[in-house]
Amino acid sequence: ISNTTTSTVAPNSSTGGSGSTDTIISGSTNWKTVAKKVAASVVSITITSSGREIMGSGVIIDKKGDIITNNHVASNSGDMTVTLSNGDMYKASIVGSDSTTDIAVVRIKNPPKNLTYATFANSDNLAVGESVMAIGNPLGYENTATTGVVSALNRPVTLSENSTNSYSSGSDDNTVYTNTVQIDAAGNSGGPSFNASGKIIGINTAIASTASSSSSGNAGSIGIGFAIPANTVKWVADEIIKSGKVEHVTLGVTVQTGTATVGSATRAGATVKSVSDDSSASAAGLQTGDTIVAYNGNTVGSVESLLGYVRSTQKNSSVTVTVIRDGKYVTVKAQMTHAESKSSSSNSGSDDNNNNDDNNNDDNNNDDGE
Repeated sequence: ISNTTTSTVAPNSSTGGSGSTDTIISGSTNWKTVAKKVAASVVSITITSSGREIMGSGVIIDKKGDIITNNHVASNSGDMTVTLSNGDMYKASIVGSDSTTDIAVVRIKNPPKNLTYATFANSDNLAVGESVMAIGNPLGYENTATTGVVSALNRPVTLSENSTNSYSSGSDDNTVYTNTVQIDAAGNSGGPSFNASGKIIGINTAIASTASSSSSGNAGSIGIGFAIPANTVKWVADEIIKSGKVEHVTLGVTVQTGTATVGSATRAGATVKSVSDDSSASAAGLQTGDTIVAYNGNTVGSVESLLGYVRSTQKNSSVTVTVIRDGKYVTVKAQMTHAESKSSSSNSGSDDNNNNDDNNNDDNNNDDGE
């Protein structure tokens, strides 16, 4: 196969790039200055229906009044109000949403001309240990800023909605979203996290919780939060603004979390159970029995991890997939030209009520189709 390479060198777990900050405001990191620069771009979102209020956060990304938030916030039915940092309130409506990545775009109706909007960092450059600031409206406390660091990259999480319409990680029978940036700053659903240059590094989507499903109380932050990476957010939002929906790709394999051995070392990964005909996987030369251990050079340790990478891949992208085959590392190139047969995206006016199982192909043997 012409696009195949073989190696005895194992893929490494990455601590990221050199950092996403290009120009630090006022020399060293001064979070007071960063907050003053970006706070006006962060909004509170309230959806009211039958006397019930759903609250979340969002960030303005252009002068038209387009705002990025979470799908699990925006997809609720009811009257939507956006409150700017200065207290001005405006009606808003949903442009479109994508349950696969938990991203949605809403738009202010008749926005003011002096809107402050935020820009995106290159999240591929994020480094573990890099400083970040999360701004949002937790529990209705508007314009709350917390600082922390990037704790980990490419963290696959499973998410479940609780009674307060926020998301937490770690529960059973949940949909896997894209691999996330783990941060220890306490964010809020739909709110942005910024780097030291005041650019968006991710949209906060979930927190880890120690509370059980039977707990009557609401669990707060324990210092483990998850944000959808900025690069994923940007292309998803661009697609939503362009067409009201997002088309996701499929690799064309059925996989199961497993292990494979190279020399005396054993690695966890996603073991290929079958390869679909006329798929990106078959064209690349992936085979039944391969154990996928890296995707674009990033470590794959489970089905969830692989699914996260695939779901955040733009259509027509070229990717590298590293597998263990016959006791050796084999890397192939795959052209991601095949769309998922069933879209989890929805646009304004659809009946999609955050149906998070749309693209989850789990069966009783824990096999997944990617």
